[in-house]
Amino acid sequence: MSVIAVERIKLFSTRSPWWCMIIAAVLTVGFAALTTGFLNAEEEQQATIFITQPGAQLSQMVMMVMAALAVTTEYRFGTIRTSFQAVPQRASLLLGKTAVVAFLAAVVGLIAAFGGWGIGNLFAANADLAINTSAEWRLIAGQGLIFALSAVIAVAVGILIRQSAGAIAILILWPLLVENLFNLIPKVGDDLSKWSPFANGSSFLNQGQDFGLAGGDAAGSSFALGPWWALLYFAGWAAALMTLALFSASKRDA
Repeated sequence: MSVIAVERIKLFSTRSPWWCMIIAAVLTVGFAALTTGFLNAEEEQQATIFITQPGAQLSQMVMMVMAALAVTTEYRFGTIRTSFQAVPQRASLLLGKTAVVAFLAAVVGLIAAFGGWGIGNLFAANADLAINTSAEWRLIAGQGLIFALSAVIAVAVGILIRQSAGAIAILILWPLLVENLFNLIPKVGDDLSKWSPFANGSSFLNQGQDFGLAGGDAAGSSFALGPWWALLYFAGWAAALMTLALFSASKRDA
């Protein structure tokens, strides 16, 4: 517990985590205000809870940046050496840091998701935005799980790369660009896309949703796994990357 306490103090001793948390929350709430604040009467009748979460992915990216910086900043300024001297068991130190960052990301994800939902109910008062089904609960409350697992992946990438710019570039381009480019590969592209980690994280949230004003339910053919298996698959990627990162940290010089 002392390791976690120290990591919490270290994380909040700088301004960047505070800014990242504020930006992440504002993005989800702000986009929810934009998508629900300009609906006409007919559009409000068609609106679903899905339209309150358009900024969630961007908020997720911001928290991943924060998680990566929590590690790479220490490598950049050399303070990681002092940390390893204080806690010779590197895995314990890095897991403590991961736990703090993942918990914080989960809290921010929940606050942002429910904040966006609340703003949606305020601006689109005539829309049916009640959380009634398990799919709707997954979309809102599930954001905390996805944010937390994304933060674990970000910390792992930060440990492996050790440079802020490189780690951030990978974390942003991976879900936003690379996984989407898989669809351009002939024959195997669709399968690669379905089995991509962030695509499965998204499918956990989106399966069973009515996609807002566009209407229609998510096509089952676009998902490789059911929602909870998709979450487990995403968690498996996070665990595998963290295991690789801890092994790398134990073998490489600080």
